[in-house]
Amino acid sequence: MANDLPYLVDHLNRPLNKAALTKEVAAPVLMGVRSIMTGHPAMGLTPQRLGAILRGSENGDAISYLELAEQMEENDLHYRSVLGTRKFAVTQLKMTVEPASDSADDLANAQLVTDWLKRDELEEELFDIQDAVGKGFSLTEIVWETSAKQWMPKRLEWRDPRWFIFDRIDGVTPLLRDVAGFLPLDPYKFIVHRSKSKSGLPIRGGLARPVAWAWMFKNFSVKDWVAFAEVFGMPLRVGKYEVGETEDNIRKLTAAVANMGSDAAAVIAKSMDIEFVDAGKGSGAAPGEVYKQLADFLDQQTSKAVLGQTATTDAISGGHAVGKTHNEVRGDLKRADMRQLQATLNRDLVTGIVFLNRGAPASGVYPRIIIDEEDDPLEVGAMGNALAQLVPLGLRVKVADVRQRMGFADPTDEDEVLAPAAAQPKPGEGDPEADPTAPKPEGPSESQEAQGAEEDDAAQALSRVADANPREIVDTAFSRLSRLLMRPSGAAAAASLASPAGPDPIDRAIEDALSEWKAIAEPLVGPVEDLVASCSSLEEVRDRLAEAIDRMGVDDIAQLLAQAGFKARLAGVAGVEIHEG
Repeated sequence: MANDLPYLVDHLNRPLNKAALTKEVAAPVLMGVRSIMTGHPAMGLTPQRLGAILRGSENGDAISYLELAEQMEENDLHYRSVLGTRKFAVTQLKMTVEPASDSADDLANAQLVTDWLKRDELEEELFDIQDAVGKGFSLTEIVWETSAKQWMPKRLEWRDPRWFIFDRIDGVTPLLRDVAGFLPLDPYKFIVHRSKSKSGLPIRGGLARPVAWAWMFKNFSVKDWVAFAEVFGMPLRVGKYEVGETEDNIRKLTAAVANMGSDAAAVIAKSMDIEFVDAGKGSGAAPGEVYKQLADFLDQQTSKAVLGQTATTDAISGGHAVGKTHNEVRGDLKRADMRQLQATLNRDLVTGIVFLNRGAPASGVYPRIIIDEEDDPLEVGAMGNALAQLVPLGLRVKVADVRQRMGFADPTDEDEVLAPAAAQPKPGEGDPEADPTAPKPEGPSESQEAQGAEEDDAAQALSRVADANPREIVDTAFSRLSRLLMRPSGAAAAASLASPAGPDPIDRAIEDALSEWKAIAEPLVGPVEDLVASCSSLEEVRDRLAEAIDRMGVDDIAQLLAQAGFKARLAGVAGVEIHEG
């Protein structure tokens, strides 16, 4: 397939450039428009200049804005911390590949992508792609290599966003800066990631844009704070001399006062005096406190912009409950970043890997990279409990989905798999053929045969309703199981079997008890039916199952079963019917 590449088009009918795939087309150059040398617009930044930089980025000149965004991340420790936290939160998540279907071709396509994901450099490359969180967009060049007749990405190289410009017509399509002008990007050559914190143009969607104002004002505050500390950080030194002191002694006193700031030592005449006056002593606030308060306030606004909350980054009061709530907000942003990155990789990377090696899938559907959080062991346990309760009620669940959520791979025919341990008797133990002295099992009595037939009948009824809706399940299972629960035993069963032909008292008692059972069962079945009808996925049913359980009313059914069991027992012993009233 590699030999035909110059004559192929990609999935968007763009002509493929074979030569561009294996070389770096957006690498930096010493003499040209893609230089690694950068400006420093943050130096001497004023509100007027910042406004001009932001307006210029909207009008096609985004170089100064991108340089400012880089400097903000370098110079501000708080912004760098919270922005890095958001980037790393996504790059360290679990990545799996979901095939388009269970066909052999689709499984082979998915395996191709899965094999490529097993790379040590992947986490670092994903971090570079997440550079879009701050700047609004990022471009990563794919450098392909051919080996064993396969086309696979050899490296994912982060490219300086200053080397690209957006089309002036739509403001969305990125173009490569080159000495020949602005060039369109080659197919399957770049991963173009856009991080949307707001709707609109990509250049206006980065977090660096709103944070820039807080960053600038915080810089002003910190500079004033440093200047204040330089002047008033040490006590004010006042030199005193007597009236009529000589000019020579006054000069010595002045030098001594000046040297006290750095030398912390001086020699003066006994008649002279140096007094240390504490700046701000006696005032209501500590010296420079206003600068600290302003810097802390602006840091909290930055935390809100980047992480959506402040409790996990800033020292604020509120306790564990507030911290937990704020952490859930940060989780919402993580999941949003996760979905955006997932969509970008599937569009710009997965399609290229599959198309260049195996061509377009027959179904037209490519495999998908799925980025998901590691399942908490408690969540896995809750999911198992939910399945144990819902599957018998008729909920149909794909085995592949359960395995994926639990992190288990699909076993092959050659794999050794876990299985429930069967209770095996010891050799010769309890086996009449191996042990002639073992007592021979007696044949089932007439009552045991009737009981076994009834149990088999109930088991078959339960299996038949596996795919039925909850109402049908309860209708059938309740009727059958009620017979087993209220069945007489021992002498009563024998007396019942020996009774003359006619209506069986226990059957009549069951019919009596179940004549109004649907109305009584409604408080138990209704909440489950309403929950299943209002949910669109197993995960939603699982998360909201507790709501349905809380609304279930079991008192009427419990009372009905107790009364029916008691009457059935009496009917079996006495051999007569027991009627209401």
